[in-house]
Amino acid sequence: MFRKILIANRGEIACRVIKTAKKMGIATVAVYSEADRDARHVELADEAVFIGAAPSRESYLVADKIIEACKATGAEGVHPGYGFLSENEAFARRVEEEGIVFIGPKHYSIAAMGDKIASKKLALEARVNTIPGYNDVIETPERAVAIAQDIGYPVMIKASAGGGGKGLRVAFNDKEAFDGFGACRNEARASFGDDRVFIEKFVESPRHIEIQVLGDAHGNCVYLWERECSIQRRHQKVIEEAPSPFISEAVRRAMGEQAVALAKAVKYQSAGTVEFVVGRDQSFYFLEMNTRLQVEHPVTECITGLDLVEQMIRVAAGERLGFTQGDVPRRGWAIECRINAEDPFRGFLPSTGRLVRYQPPPTTMEAALPVPEGGGVRVDTGVYEGGEIPMVYDSMIAKLIVHGLDRDDAIARMREALNGFVIRGVASNIPFQSALLAHPKFVAGDFDTGFIAEHYAGGFRAEDVPHDDPDFLIAIAAAANRAYRHRAAGISGQLPGHGVRIDDHFVVVVKAADGQHRHQPVEVRSGGGLRVTVGERVYAIASDWRFRDIRATGSCNGRPFTVQVERHGLWLRIAHNGRVIEAMVMGDRASELMRLMPFKAPPDTSKFLLSPMPGLLADVPVKPGQAVQAGERLAVIEAMKMENILTAAQDGTVAEVLAAKGESLAVDQPILRFA
Repeated sequence: MFRKILIANRGEIACRVIKTAKKMGIATVAVYSEADRDARHVELADEAVFIGAAPSRESYLVADKIIEACKATGAEGVHPGYGFLSENEAFARRVEEEGIVFIGPKHYSIAAMGDKIASKKLALEARVNTIPGYNDVIETPERAVAIAQDIGYPVMIKASAGGGGKGLRVAFNDKEAFDGFGACRNEARASFGDDRVFIEKFVESPRHIEIQVLGDAHGNCVYLWERECSIQRRHQKVIEEAPSPFISEAVRRAMGEQAVALAKAVKYQSAGTVEFVVGRDQSFYFLEMNTRLQVEHPVTECITGLDLVEQMIRVAAGERLGFTQGDVPRRGWAIECRINAEDPFRGFLPSTGRLVRYQPPPTTMEAALPVPEGGGVRVDTGVYEGGEIPMVYDSMIAKLIVHGLDRDDAIARMREALNGFVIRGVASNIPFQSALLAHPKFVAGDFDTGFIAEHYAGGFRAEDVPHDDPDFLIAIAAAANRAYRHRAAGISGQLPGHGVRIDDHFVVVVKAADGQHRHQPVEVRSGGGLRVTVGERVYAIASDWRFRDIRATGSCNGRPFTVQVERHGLWLRIAHNGRVIEAMVMGDRASELMRLMPFKAPPDTSKFLLSPMPGLLADVPVKPGQAVQAGERLAVIEAMKMENILTAAQDGTVAEVLAAKGESLAVDQPILRFA
């Protein structure tokens, strides 16, 4: 067994690997860039080595620096995590040549599965179901159209070296096939330096289901059931669960057996994932193999009780698997939500900056530790309160994982855990996750990879968040106000006859963006908790909430709840199940007077180009006095490995450039002013 290993990664996955290594008594070495000097993974590791500037191409992607750090610290093995160099065949080979163990598959397995065309041919040889298609390089758009006609529309045009949704188009006719071929080649050349493109049948209403495999150096290989990964936005996974609510036991077994056959065909040693696309009729076809640990590996750990990082380390150290296929358990149901620093109400644009408040929900599960019998909540993260979310890396803040007795139990646990996840300083996608979990089709397990595109085609808005009892939020606002009034009434030294009185009748004013606020009369009575009457309903609320806390827990009519309560001036901000209201609680007379107040419309910013996100202003290709046409490029902003191009909404003339190239921008900071 290793005495010391180096983790060639950052963020939550580096922290995750460190936890297992410590459990196994293995010393750890972290590497860090300039942006990660104060990162959590640096703090958790036994040693840390600085490897360069913030951009990953100057630090985490430089193999020489990783190997040099191994030699300097005496690390015997390298765990690559996911992303960066984890699926780089040249890096894995180089590590082995330097006498260091790569804690992952052998370089030849990575090479075999890294090329989509070659991997599909290997899958065919291993008798793995593959999507009908043309698996050789296509040279011209005319040839692409002919092949598409032969396969039958719709077809998928894919870059051989593609990934993350780049170099991928779906064509439903000859024109789309012709245009899509050129677009895919161009994207692939720009993104991967490889413009090879192939075509395969597009499976309509597809599910994305993947099989976790685990192999050792002695020829043993097992599958650890499947993960349902169909809830995706722009080909990026949002929610993952295990097992899948869709496939039958027979299909589950067949997919697992084919995944193992493919892994054995490439002499796979380590944890890996074979991804399948599954049709409406449960027909399944090989998509690709990820030769690394997956982001969503915790859901497999929950249902099997296995520590996948530990298994990777043991296999890399030459140990045999300690179990056979028949020994792999499947207990309960697990769901993972990726908590990202992005604003769902602004088109999911990246959100960077300082985590002013970061309070995950209470956890009962921990990575690298046994899974509790009754399930629980786990948070995998690489951040901490007061830390920065840098703009140069991906947007993940944390992974929230729950394990329940069955799927309904897991969904309920996840919704409650999301209610208790406090993040301030940057925007997060928690409201969107809450909306997805409450959607009737998700609850019924009736979805495919087009679910988000279908149900949120126009983007995500606050009104898209369903709530089964909106008046509950009003009752919480009234209860919070009563707590503030009760404290104020107890302050000593108040002028006799003019002290704070605690009344029973109030009006809760719920803010509306257009000024048409809702004025809801409520009655609040105390005695063994609070009884809040909203309309015809009575809410019996008991809570030990303290003013300094954002998260409030308690019971309402005997049922437990978790909400978030904040005071902003005179307004209370109440959040529950993804729904957020701003409310002011006042007397009847104050409510009457407020109705008479004129509505102050937001300022007109149409003369300005505003930055929709925090980021780096990479380019401003226009000058003062320049006439621009609708659709013309005005600015380019880089944030979290994404390049965002801002274009003119209409024809106009640039009057003034207000921000310089290379400047760090805040949200809504003016970049240009138009004449």
